[in-house]
Amino acid sequence: MPARRAPFPTGLGAQFVRHAPRYLIGFFLLAAYHSAQYWFDTTLWRAINLALGGRHDHAISLGVGMVAVVMFAFVVRVASRVVMFNAGRKAEYELRTELQEHLMRLGPSFYRRMSTGDIMSRATNDLVQVRLLLGFGVLNVFSTGLALVSALAIMRQVSVPLTLAALCPLPLLLFASRRLSREMFVRTRDTQAALGDMSGRVQTSIAGVRVIRSFALEEQELVAFERTNQAYLEKSLSLARLRGSLGPVLQFALSAGLLVAFWYGGSLMIDGVIDAGGFLAFTRALSRLAWPLISLGFVLGLVQRGRAAYQRLGEVYRAEPDIADGPLPAPLAVAGRLEVRHLSFAYGEHDVLAGVSFALEPGRSLAIVGRTGSGKSTLAVLLARLQPTPPHSVFLDGADVCDLPLATLRGAIGYAQQNAFLFSTTAARNIGFPLDDPDSPENRARIEAAAREAGVHAELSALPDGFDTVVGERGVQLSGGQKQRVALAMAFVSNPRILILDDPLSAVDARTERRILEAIDRQRAERSVLLVTHRVAAASRCDHIVVLDRGRIVEQGRHDELVRNGGLYAVFAEEQRVESELERLGHDPSEAAVA
Repeated sequence: MPARRAPFPTGLGAQFVRHAPRYLIGFFLLAAYHSAQYWFDTTLWRAINLALGGRHDHAISLGVGMVAVVMFAFVVRVASRVVMFNAGRKAEYELRTELQEHLMRLGPSFYRRMSTGDIMSRATNDLVQVRLLLGFGVLNVFSTGLALVSALAIMRQVSVPLTLAALCPLPLLLFASRRLSREMFVRTRDTQAALGDMSGRVQTSIAGVRVIRSFALEEQELVAFERTNQAYLEKSLSLARLRGSLGPVLQFALSAGLLVAFWYGGSLMIDGVIDAGGFLAFTRALSRLAWPLISLGFVLGLVQRGRAAYQRLGEVYRAEPDIADGPLPAPLAVAGRLEVRHLSFAYGEHDVLAGVSFALEPGRSLAIVGRTGSGKSTLAVLLARLQPTPPHSVFLDGADVCDLPLATLRGAIGYAQQNAFLFSTTAARNIGFPLDDPDSPENRARIEAAAREAGVHAELSALPDGFDTVVGERGVQLSGGQKQRVALAMAFVSNPRILILDDPLSAVDARTERRILEAIDRQRAERSVLLVTHRVAAASRCDHIVVLDRGRIVEQGRHDELVRNGGLYAVFAEEQRVESELERLGHDPSEAAVA
C-alpha cells in the first residue's frame, strides 16, 4: 500500500513552498532577462548619442554587443518559461495524485453530498485553472515586477519628472484592478460551481439514458439540462462582462501614459533637458511595461480563477473519510475467524440492525436469511467496513476490525455485492481486477478457472471476442445475471480468507444456481463463506443459518432444526416449496398468492 501523503495544504502559499526551488530558478532566469534588457537600454542610449556625435565605430561595436545580449536574453527567457511552466505542471500532477488517493479513502457520506459530475469538474477544469495560476500566472507576476523595476531604473535616469508624468495614470489602474478583483473572485467561483452542476447533469443523463428512453422522458431531460445550461451561461457571461470591462481601463491608462511621454518628453528634448538617446531609451523602457500592463487584466483574472478553483478543490481534500485505518499493525497471518457481538446500526434515525451476534469459524459456512429490508445487505457491508462499522462489535481473529488496517481487513474479506459494478474494460480484466497483472498467462488461467466456478465461462467465451470483449460502461453488454456472476468470479480470484456473497443467486436460473452452489461448496474447503440469501435451497447447504427479521436475529441453527421449529425460516421454506411446485406445473406463483 503506498505511503499516505501529507495533509492537503490549506493555502496557495503552501504550494509555492513545495515548489520553491523551481520558482527560485525561474525568478533568477527572469532577473537575468530583465537585467539584459536594462543593459540593452543603457547601451542603446550611449550608442545613439555616440552615433549622433560622429563616433560611428564605437557605436557599431556597441551594436554588436547588443546583438549578443539579445540572443542571450532570448535563451534565458525561454528557459524561464520552461522552468515556471514545469512547476505548474508538477503541482497539477501532485494535486491530481493526491485527489485520486483521497477520493479512494472517502466514504458514502461524501458521495451522497457531492455528485460525480461535480467531482469530475473539480478534477479536470479546476485543476487546469490551478495549474495555469501556478505556472503562467506566477511567471507573469514575477515578470511584471521585474519589468517595472528595470524599466523604472532607466526612466528615472533619463528624467524623474517625465517618469512621474508617464506613470500618472497608474493609480487609476491599481484602484480599478483592486475593485474589480474582489468581484471577479466571487463570479469566477460561481461560474465554476455552475459548470460542476452542468457536468453532473450530463453525467446523470448519460448514466441513466436507458431509463430516460424507456419512459420517453427525453424532452423533460432536455428541459432540465436547458435550465442548468442557462444558469451556467448567465454566470459565465457575467464573468466575461467583468473581465471585458477591465481591458478598456488598462488600455486607457497605457495610452494616456504614452501620450504624456511623447508630448512632454518631446518638449524636454527640444529644450535640451534630455538628449535623443535618453528619449529613445525612455520610450523603449516604457514600451516594455506595455505588455505587463496590458496583460494585467488577464493575469488578474487568472489569479482569481486559480484561487476559486483551489478553494473548490480544498472542499474535496479536506473532507474527512468515514472510515480510517485502525491503530494496530497488520497481522502476520489471518486465520479467518469472524465474530459479531451485539452489532447495532442505523441510517440516521432509522434502525437497521439491533443486537446481532454470531460467529463464523475458519473453513465453515454461514447463511444470513431474511425478507427484503431485514438488514442482510447492511450486515454484509459492515463486516468488511464498507460502511462505518460500530467499534467493539465485529472481530476478525479476536481483533476489533476498527483497530485493523483497512488493507488487511479488506484483503482478508472478499465481498461480492448483489448489484455488481463492472468497469468499461474486457470481461477478463473485470474478473482479474484484484490481480496485479491480469494479462499474464498464469493469471489468465486463474481468471478462466474463476469464471468456470462462477458458472459464466461458457457465456463469456461465446462473446464476439471471448474474454477479451469490452463489456461497456457498467457492463452494459452483459445481462444482470452475467454481471452478477462476473462479480462472483472476481471475488473467487481475489482468494480471501472469508468470502461474503450478497445474494449471488438473485438473477440466475435453476441450473446455473445449482452450479454456483456447488462452487460455493468447493470454496468452503479453502476459506470461510458467509452467504446472504433469501433462498432456502441455498441456505440449507450451509453449516449454520441466521434468520433476520427487522434487523434482529429471530432464530438460528441448522436447516433441519429450523424447519422443525416452525418459525419464520419454516415459513420461508414452505413458501418457496409451493412456488417451486407451481412453477413446475406452469402456474404463476403470484396468481396463486392472490387466489
